[in-house]
Amino acid sequence: MELKKTLLMPKTDFEMRGNLAQKEPLLQKQWQQLDIYTKLIEKNKGKPSFILHDGPPYANGDIHVGHALNKILKDIIVRERNMRGFYSPYIPGWDTHGLPIESVLSKKGINRKTTPLAEYRNLCAKYALEQVEHQKVQFKRLAILGEFDNPYITLDKKYEATQIRLFGEMALKGLIYKGKKAIYWSPSSETALAEAEIEYQEVTSHSIYVKFKVSKPNQYLKGDESFVIWTTTPWTIPANLAIALNPNYEYSVYETNKGVLIFLEDFLEDLTKKFGLENVKLRTKIKGRLLEKVITKHPFYNRDSIVILGEHVLNDAGTGCVHTAPGHGEIDFIVGQKYGLEPYCPVDPKGNMMPEAGADLAGLFYEEANKKVLEILTNNNALMFHQTFVHSYPHDWRTKKPVIFRATDQWFFALEKIKADLLKEIKNVKWYPNWGEVRLANMMSDRTDWCISRQRAWGVPITILYGENGQPILDKVLFDHFEKLFAEHGSNVWFERTAEQLLPSGYKHAFSPNGKFVKETDIMDVWFDSGVSHSGALVDRGYKYPFELYLEGSDQYRGWFNSSLITGTAIYGKAPYKAVVSHGFVLDGKGNKMSKSMGNVVDPNQVVNLYGADILRLWVASVDYQSDVRISDDIIKQITEQYRKIRNTMRFLHGNLSDGEFGKFDPSKDQAKDFELIDSYVLEKLKSVVNSCLSAYDNYDFATVASELLNFMANDLSSVYLDLTKDILYCEPINSKRRRQVQTVIYRVLDNILRLLTPIIPHTTEELFKLMNYKEASVMLLDMVKKYPVIDQNLIKDYQQIIELRAEVLKALETARASGMIGSAQEASVTLEVVDSNVKKIFNQFPSIEKRRLFIVSSLVESTPINGDKFKLTNIKITKDEGVKCERCWNRFAASDINQNNICQRCQDAVNVVSGK
Repeated sequence: MELKKTLLMPKTDFEMRGNLAQKEPLLQKQWQQLDIYTKLIEKNKGKPSFILHDGPPYANGDIHVGHALNKILKDIIVRERNMRGFYSPYIPGWDTHGLPIESVLSKKGINRKTTPLAEYRNLCAKYALEQVEHQKVQFKRLAILGEFDNPYITLDKKYEATQIRLFGEMALKGLIYKGKKAIYWSPSSETALAEAEIEYQEVTSHSIYVKFKVSKPNQYLKGDESFVIWTTTPWTIPANLAIALNPNYEYSVYETNKGVLIFLEDFLEDLTKKFGLENVKLRTKIKGRLLEKVITKHPFYNRDSIVILGEHVLNDAGTGCVHTAPGHGEIDFIVGQKYGLEPYCPVDPKGNMMPEAGADLAGLFYEEANKKVLEILTNNNALMFHQTFVHSYPHDWRTKKPVIFRATDQWFFALEKIKADLLKEIKNVKWYPNWGEVRLANMMSDRTDWCISRQRAWGVPITILYGENGQPILDKVLFDHFEKLFAEHGSNVWFERTAEQLLPSGYKHAFSPNGKFVKETDIMDVWFDSGVSHSGALVDRGYKYPFELYLEGSDQYRGWFNSSLITGTAIYGKAPYKAVVSHGFVLDGKGNKMSKSMGNVVDPNQVVNLYGADILRLWVASVDYQSDVRISDDIIKQITEQYRKIRNTMRFLHGNLSDGEFGKFDPSKDQAKDFELIDSYVLEKLKSVVNSCLSAYDNYDFATVASELLNFMANDLSSVYLDLTKDILYCEPINSKRRRQVQTVIYRVLDNILRLLTPIIPHTTEELFKLMNYKEASVMLLDMVKKYPVIDQNLIKDYQQIIELRAEVLKALETARASGMIGSAQEASVTLEVVDSNVKKIFNQFPSIEKRRLFIVSSLVESTPINGDKFKLTNIKITKDEGVKCERCWNRFAASDINQNNICQRCQDAVNVVSGK
């Protein structure tokens, strides 16, 4: 028999090459056929629940790498919690209403204004559902486990019915009202927007100073004065109704070559230069409150502009005299209400000036109106100064076009009524990262009442009827009836029937003595749609409110986290989430935002098709996702290399559970009960790694899980334990105690690693699982390894000392090899003096043979003192071993210890077992 054939070399069907792109679809098909998700959920039924509520992605187009990051993070959590024994179903969802779908239809040539409304909405719904199915396929390819056959979709009849019920409950609690306010308005979308739909971009604006001549002075003025205002929106001058002063500031009246001007002394030097003022003389100073209700004349209309007071007026910019247009600014509106000023707004929904703005301005888009206003002011000798400047300005986050403030009748959620409760609930939530609490609390503190109405076609209607007196009817009977109608027919029923046809049989109301009603035509903000998903997606399915976790991108502090908190607290008195995790945005390899025009977009579908989903999943688990993360071809290649190290280590571990043609290690009967010290070290280190990983999973810190496992595999296993035990695994007799000890360690390590990695790279662990004879149908049905109650930290410290000792010896061996003294370490004889007393004490616990194995040398002599290479812990002298080489294990022995077959006695015993002697 050839000696080579008697060696127990690693043997496994776990291939070196992953070929994930080819294998993964086959494994996913098997999971589907076995209905693994249902088995997983059923397994934990009746146990404590852990519900991660899926924030709905928008149903439009292919998924991008941000979607992949988000869904994989969620999937890792859900898989891990299920393996830990929690009842953790995952209900994927989709957001299906709103402007983006209308925009797609518009690009397809479908005109919203000429197509019958019900037909148009059906086209929107058809497109949305097509996109849901399209994205389902792509999410499943990422190995996302969930109820994809029963997701929640915001256009579903039952979901819409729940939304109407909750809307009615809020309205009856006095939290929903209609009012005219200056709100964000998007001319490009022709609808009102909420703060959550605003983003800021740099724009060039006009900075102008304008004179308003006093027409009706009081006892403190002579009547020849002019107040000077400053504004960056010339197009709002036609809507000016007042000038606001701070009641506590002293205003100066200056006689100048440009007339008698009123402004704060703080700005005298600046304005003197800008206006070209000469012969400036202070006439008097007057407290702002003494100028209240002085009347000025609008610079180009035959209309009054009254002086009013407001604490919002500051002395940090401008003139201290604030142009006030209640129809075009939130603060302007509020202060205007105190003085009975109407929110006058001569701008139509498209952003064009209306006829009441005058013949010179009518029909002009507001940005074009800027130039005309400047011209009119100049002609009327009212423009004191003009320049342009660049600054940050609010934009519609969908169309990326500027928004304006515009006063219109809208429906609002009365946020101020429950703001204290919202801020209290934010404190009760666990935030990852912890700055999320401050961020959302600040947003909520600053937020005003939520404008929930939108002037679009594709969405859930605001189910309000108006009486003959024009008053909205807030009646539980109506809300209950509308809920039933929506549950049966869907929201299209609102647009297909008249107001009277929507009424319950025999319904009457005091507001409509003649039985005539008018229905609201606005739809709800889509953030209201998704914001009530805690009920429409989960409570309606029997899951207990509140839920353990929400996880979304950091932009959702102003979006879904925000709206969900408001609606949940309004209905249930508690936040819908016990914990919130947020992740950053995905950037390219250089930290730039991805864009098709820059050619730096990484398509997750292409990554999966080329490398496999497990590579993308390992990338997700390896990054610090709570900050912005980077991805590129080079980064994916780095992750692929990490994956290769993980796979090859798992392959080597599994290969060494083989006993060649005699079978393989059977953990039910072959496990050792006692171990050598090096085995105990590795097992204790394994416990430490397991506990660290489980704690990291608890805190959603997957990068620590990945790094702990990768470091353990590379440093403790590949570089140390698996290196020094090869001699045992390959050369010892099959059933020798020492070999079974090492195999026991390997089995336990592999079993623990397999379970810990399954939430991250489930395809890979499934492939290995199938080769390990577990009784379960899938790796996903395994229980997660449990935390070890006790870890001997002293043993781990001793282990680290031995690793340092080994490193010094290996360094000396490498020097000897480089000099040509030896080839392999087995040709070396090591004379060793351990000079560190603590390390010596630890090292002396090793039997002689284990000491040699620690360094993979044939001969080790401990002596003191020696004249060798000096290291921190040791003095070492390397010589060439003059013994005879065993042709099977390659260790060197005294000639008398080598038999006629040119092998040592241990190898002869192993050969005898293999040959059946």
